Amino acid sequence: MKKDFSKEECQKFIDRAFELRKTSMTFEDIYRAIIGNNQSNKAAIYFDENKKIHSFDYKKYGERAVFFSKRLSVTFKNLSKGSVVALKMKNSPDWPLLFWAILMTGHPVLLIDFKLEKKNTENLLASSKAEAIIASETESYSVLTLGLNDVENGKEDESLVPSWADEALFCSSGTTGDIKIMVIKGRAMCEQIMSAKDIPLENLDLMHPGEIRTLAMLPFHHIFGFNVNLMWFNFFGKTLVYPNGRSAKDIMFASQKGKCTHVFSVPLLWDSLAKNLKNAMSEKSPKYETLLNKMIQYNFGEISKKEAGFASTSFFRNAIQKKLLGKHIRFCISGGGQLSFDTSRTINGIGYPLYNGFGMTEAGICSVELSTDIIKRVLCSIGKPLFGITYKIEEKEGELLIKGGTLHSEEIINGKRNNVTLEDGFLRTGDIASIDADGRVFLKGRLKDTIIGANGENIYPNEIENYFKEVKHVERLCAFGIKEEKTENIVVVLELDNSATTEDFSLIEEELNTINNSLPRSKKASHFYIYKSSIPLSNSMKPKRFAIRDDLAENPSNFIDISKRKNEVISIEGHDLV
Repeated sequence: MKKDFSKEECQKFIDRAFELRKTSMTFEDIYRAIIGNNQSNKAAIYFDENKKIHSFDYKKYGERAVFFSKRLSVTFKNLSKGSVVALKMKNSPDWPLLFWAILMTGHPVLLIDFKLEKKNTENLLASSKAEAIIASETESYSVLTLGLNDVENGKEDESLVPSWADEALFCSSGTTGDIKIMVIKGRAMCEQIMSAKDIPLENLDLMHPGEIRTLAMLPFHHIFGFNVNLMWFNFFGKTLVYPNGRSAKDIMFASQKGKCTHVFSVPLLWDSLAKNLKNAMSEKSPKYETLLNKMIQYNFGEISKKEAGFASTSFFRNAIQKKLLGKHIRFCISGGGQLSFDTSRTINGIGYPLYNGFGMTEAGICSVELSTDIIKRVLCSIGKPLFGITYKIEEKEGELLIKGGTLHSEEIINGKRNNVTLEDGFLRTGDIASIDADGRVFLKGRLKDTIIGANGENIYPNEIENYFKEVKHVERLCAFGIKEEKTENIVVVLELDNSATTEDFSLIEEELNTINNSLPRSKKASHFYIYKSSIPLSNSMKPKRFAIRDDLAENPSNFIDISKRKNEVISIEGHDLV
């Protein structure tokens, strides 16, 4: 049973962050606050291969970080002073401890996606001038390469006096010509923690003095997973629950078994959760589909308790939630991409409070919708800027600009390190946005992705994708424009899920055409293509539009044009589609 806290209790708890202003505001100061304030709090919950639950507290968290640092200091003795060390591992209870341990040895940490292919990893190592990397046990690179076992079994420097580095380096995908590394210093991260200050003014569930268990599914190399999980929630002494893997089964098991209260993820998860729930209900029987719709309508105040009947009961809500993320969920955030109205309505409608947020690697987490009013929440605003952050809309093209202490100060582009140049202190986000009368911000799309219609209208790919994402068997999709004369034709590329069969293909085509014909002329897609492989995703788990567009131009055999489909069998990742 959750305990409710007053606004005053929550505010006093969050204001602990301002003790950082009495320090040098470094990563070391953040670490010392984490360990000093939270010794007996549970830091991590994780599961062994038999799914037995394990945990440790922040006292153990600190001891193990020091344990790692003493061994790394011996291993790193021949590295150049202050040289970069990369960390390329999937999320685990040891990931944060390795991060702190590397900093303790005086080396900045380069955070790399554990799934990144070797060639691109080598590009990032070279660009950052890294001299070592901690990666999985099976990998090896051109620099000193260590696995977790190497660290644990190394020699120990008993006399180690930590000489802290104060930089975390976040990077792009590492493809040639696309290498950009953002340097985040401890001061910016302290400002990020303090940006939570005004949260209790609107919401008492996001951060409070009671027990919070956060699902640690967002990769820690990504700014969303790093800033929210490791900075905010570690600083305030909360518990991270670690899934054994990234599959839907592993994620749902960890959330249920670990009794997670908070889940933060990208729209991809929420879209999948909403779509799979609707499909499961419709396949079970029309009765269950009707109950789900009534439950959503009731929670939005559109029908009465009497009209909703069984769908309004806590029994039905718990039955739904037990099959998903569990019944302890108290706060969810979607970030890293545009959240659709339909997805937001479904997830909020089943009793999971899903809020929309916004951030960038260059600026940290900048805002989140905090209204407890479900009607406002489902509009998918990214909220108002957090404490210490200022938003401004550029007049000419409507681009969102950001100013604040959380901004990165330096960046490394193709091996060259430079100070960041800002316009009057504002960073250009590349996102087109609007601000309503209440000060809430709404994102429309990326400036570089905008499609110019025949009448000069700006068309945003996110909106086009939202029209078609509910089509059955569509795993993910990507919309973009292809220029022809003075206009751009809208193209939609689809990736099908593994359950699609030959018999489903005509139904998919029919559903796409039905939706397309219902759209205004300016927003109709001219072509639908099936991609024969998985749609590539960026570090922020968004489709790589330009990579897919280039592949379509250069390798059309990788795609099936639905409108020109012939009566022949074409293999798509195990599917035989006629």
